[in-house]
Amino acid sequence: MRNLPNRMHNPPNHLHPTSAYPVISSSLLFLNSETFGTVNKKWLEADALLNRLRRYNTLRNQILIVFLLVMTIVLAFVAVSTYHFGGQILRDNAERQLKQTAVQASGKTDTLYGQIDLLTNQVATNQSVQQLLTRLYDGEEATFQQRQSLLTIGNTFQAYSDGIQSFEMYSAENQRLFPLDDTFLYDRIAPIWVERAEEEKGRQVWVGQDPNYLNSLLAIRRISLVDRSFASGGYLVIRIDPNYFSFSDGDRAEDRDVKVLADENNRIITTNTEFAAVLTESSDEKRIMVDGEEHILVKETSDVTGWTTYIATPMTALASGASVLGLIILLSAFLGLIIFGAASFGFSTAITKPIFKLTETMKKAREGQLQKNKIASSSIEINELNQTYNQMVEQTNHLIQVVYEKEIIQNRAELKALQAQINPHFLFNTLNALYWLLEEKDESELADHVVTMSELFRYTISNGEKKNEWVTLHEELEHAERYMSVMKMRFGDRLTWNITLPESAKDIQIPKLMIQPLVENAILHGIESRVKPGEIKIEVAQTEPNRVIVMISDDGPGMSKKLLQQVTEAMQSEGISSKKGNGVALANVHHRLLLHFAGHETGGLQIESVEGRGTMAYFELPYYENKGERFG
Repeated sequence: MRNLPNRMHNPPNHLHPTSAYPVISSSLLFLNSETFGTVNKKWLEADALLNRLRRYNTLRNQILIVFLLVMTIVLAFVAVSTYHFGGQILRDNAERQLKQTAVQASGKTDTLYGQIDLLTNQVATNQSVQQLLTRLYDGEEATFQQRQSLLTIGNTFQAYSDGIQSFEMYSAENQRLFPLDDTFLYDRIAPIWVERAEEEKGRQVWVGQDPNYLNSLLAIRRISLVDRSFASGGYLVIRIDPNYFSFSDGDRAEDRDVKVLADENNRIITTNTEFAAVLTESSDEKRIMVDGEEHILVKETSDVTGWTTYIATPMTALASGASVLGLIILLSAFLGLIIFGAASFGFSTAITKPIFKLTETMKKAREGQLQKNKIASSSIEINELNQTYNQMVEQTNHLIQVVYEKEIIQNRAELKALQAQINPHFLFNTLNALYWLLEEKDESELADHVVTMSELFRYTISNGEKKNEWVTLHEELEHAERYMSVMKMRFGDRLTWNITLPESAKDIQIPKLMIQPLVENAILHGIESRVKPGEIKIEVAQTEPNRVIVMISDDGPGMSKKLLQQVTEAMQSEGISSKKGNGVALANVHHRLLLHFAGHETGGLQIESVEGRGTMAYFELPYYENKGERFG
C-alpha cells in the first residue's frame, strides 16, 4: 500500500475547531455586555423607584396603611359573612314563602275539589234521583220522562260550578240513565274505577283524564240508596274542566314560577309549563334544572285529595334580594372604609405631628440652635418623650455654659500666668545669680529665701500648662507654705502658720492654685492690719467617705455680718479680686470649684467670719477611692 496523506490530522483551517473561537467569543462578549447593560438599567430603575417610595415610608403612612389594611380585612370578612348569612336568610325566607304559597295553592285545590264533591253529593242525594234509582233497585223500569227529569236536575246543579262540564248517571246494572243513550258504564270508565267507587261506598273517586275527551277530567261516585240501607243504586260520573284547578296569578306575583298539580298517582291535572314532568319526577330533590336554569322546588301533598302541588321558582329570582343586600353591604363597607380612613388619617396625624415637630426641633440642633420643644400632645407617651428631650436640652445647655465659663476662667488664668511669665528663663537665671552672690557673701538666710521664691515662681508660672493643672494636696500645701515663707520676710514674727494634713489625704488630687489664693487673702486681710503676731491655720480633715474638707483660717479682725454678706454675694457674682500680687480672686476659686466638681454638691467656696475673732474659708473636696485619680 502506498502512503496516503493524513487529512484527518491536518484539516483545513476553515474547518479547524479553534478557528471559530474568536468569532464566538466576540459574540458572547457582545451579548454579555448587552445583557449586563439591560440588567443594570433595570436595577437602576428599581433602585430609583425604591428611593421614591422611601420618601413616603413615614410613621404616619405606616400607621395609616396598617389601620386601613386591618380595617379592610375586617370589613371584607364582615361583608362576606353578612352577604353569605344574609343571602341564606333571604333564600330561606323565600323558600318558606314559596312553601306557604304551595300550601295555599293546595288548600285552594282542596276547596275546589270539595265544592265539586259537595255538588255531586247533592245530586246523589236528590230526592228525585233517589226515587228513580230505588224503583230501578226494586226491579221497576224507568220511564222516558223520569230519565228526562234527571237531565234537568243535572243541568241545575251544573250551573252552580264553573268546573263541572257535565253529569252522567248510570244504574247499578251499568246502564246509562242520562244523557239519553245506550252507553254502558264500562264503555266509559275502566272497571277498576267502578270497583274503587264501590269500595269508597259513596265517596267521590278521582279517575283522571277522560279517555274520550282529552281536555276533560273524570270523577265517579257510587249513589247509595238511603231508603235501602245505603245499598248501591247506581253511579254518578262527573266530567270536569282542567282549567277549574288552574293556578291563578293571585297565588304568587312572580310569573316565572313553574307550577304543577298532580293526583295521587302522579298524573298531571293542570300545569303552566311544558316541563311538568321534570317536577313530578324530581322525587325529594330541592334543586332541579328546568330549561337549563336552576330552580328551587317545593311541594305540598293534600291530606284530603292526596294530590301534590309542585312549585318551582328560579334561583335568580330568590337571589334578587341577595343582590340588593350585597349592593347595600358593598356601599356600606365602602362608606365605612372612607370614614375609617379619614379617622385613621386624623388619628395618625395627631400621633405623628408632635413627633415631626420634635424631629424638626432636633434638626435645628445641628445648626447650633439647641432649643426646647414647647408643643404639647394629648398622648402621655409623646408628652413624656417631649419632656425628656426638653430636660436633655436644658442639661446640655447648662453643660455648655459650664464648659464655656470654665474655658473663660482657664483662659483668664493662662493670661495672668503669661503676664507673670515675662521671660521666665531670665527671671530664674537672675534669681540663680542672686543666690550665688548671697552665698559668696555668707548671706545664707537671704539665699534660702531666694530659692524659696524661685520655686514659688516656678510653681505659679507652670499653671498655664493643662497637664500640670491638677496636683496633689501635699504639693498644693507645700506651695502655700513657700508663699508664707516669702511673706514672712515682710511680716517677720508677726506671721506664723500651722498646717495639718493627714497621711491618708496627701495624694488626693486638687486643681492647682486653690489654697494659695486663700492664704494670700488671709494674710492681706487678717495679718497685715495687725500689730500683734497672727497665725494662719490650714487644716485638712475627712468629713465622710470619699470626701475631705480644706479649711484656711486666720485670727485677724474678722468681718461684720453685713460685710460678710456683701463679700459672699460679690464672690458668687465674680465681683471680688485680690488687691495685690498674682493671686487668683476668691470668685475665681469659688467658680473653679463649682466647675471642676459639678454634680458633687460641694457648694464651692464657703466663708465664715466673726468680728474680732477672725475669718475662715473652707471647701469640700471629693475624691475617688484611688486617691491618685481625679475628677474632670
